[in-house]
Amino acid sequence: MIARSIVACEAILVRDLRGVLRSRSQLYSSLLTPLMLLAVLGVGVSDGLDPSSEYIVDGDYTSYLVAGVVAMTALFSSTFSSASYYQDRDSGLLRAMMTAPHRQQVILLGKALAGVVIGSAQALLVLAIAEAIPGIDLAWQHGVLPGVGLAVAAVLLLALLLNGFAQLMASRIRTMQGFHLVMNLLLFPLLFLSGAFFPLQDLPDWLQVLAAANPISYAVDLLHIAAYADHDGHFGLAIDLIVLGTLTPAIFLLGIGARHPYE
Repeated sequence: MIARSIVACEAILVRDLRGVLRSRSQLYSSLLTPLMLLAVLGVGVSDGLDPSSEYIVDGDYTSYLVAGVVAMTALFSSTFSSASYYQDRDSGLLRAMMTAPHRQQVILLGKALAGVVIGSAQALLVLAIAEAIPGIDLAWQHGVLPGVGLAVAAVLLLALLLNGFAQLMASRIRTMQGFHLVMNLLLFPLLFLSGAFFPLQDLPDWLQVLAAANPISYAVDLLHIAAYADHDGHFGLAIDLIVLGTLTPAIFLLGIGARHPYE
């Protein structure tokens, strides 16, 4: 029974991955958008505003922004990959899959893992491209290999957390339009309060409290520690790993275990 569930989960994972690979526009837009943001916003702030924060090394905002756009790529790619749930439901395919001799959680696990793979791969590809750009200077304070390992861990944990959260929202929102509206309403404030676009250390105390309650802040902080910063970050490596390592499996399992309407 377990072996058949694994095969079913793998089949759904492969199917959703093939669907994304066939959608060239989705692939190109998910990569070009963060890179254009990195080029336009990063250079614009570095040269136009001349940031003086001690947490932006030598005023190089473009390099600081790398962790933010990597997190942003994982965030939007992972969650919007979950919209395939609605496409399958509206086409009747989800109902057909639910009639198979497998638990609903097996179906949802396959779809969620597809979102994790898609979001993680795209985010790490953005990081690799950013590292290859001559004008971007990443410190890799723990060394390149350990730093890459920490960055991969941050991206995977973030993608798992976001896909679990997206599945949880999909179980309560009946339309794709409503899902996109609610996710945008929730994700943009979380992204802006995560330290992706400005150092949390420079914020007023009340905003730092909100940032500390935001799980995405710990993933961005971990990415900064891994690739950019030459210090221990805002929360610290241990706190980042503890928070993400505790919260991520809880949210992911909660999302997979949520009961979804499929009619």
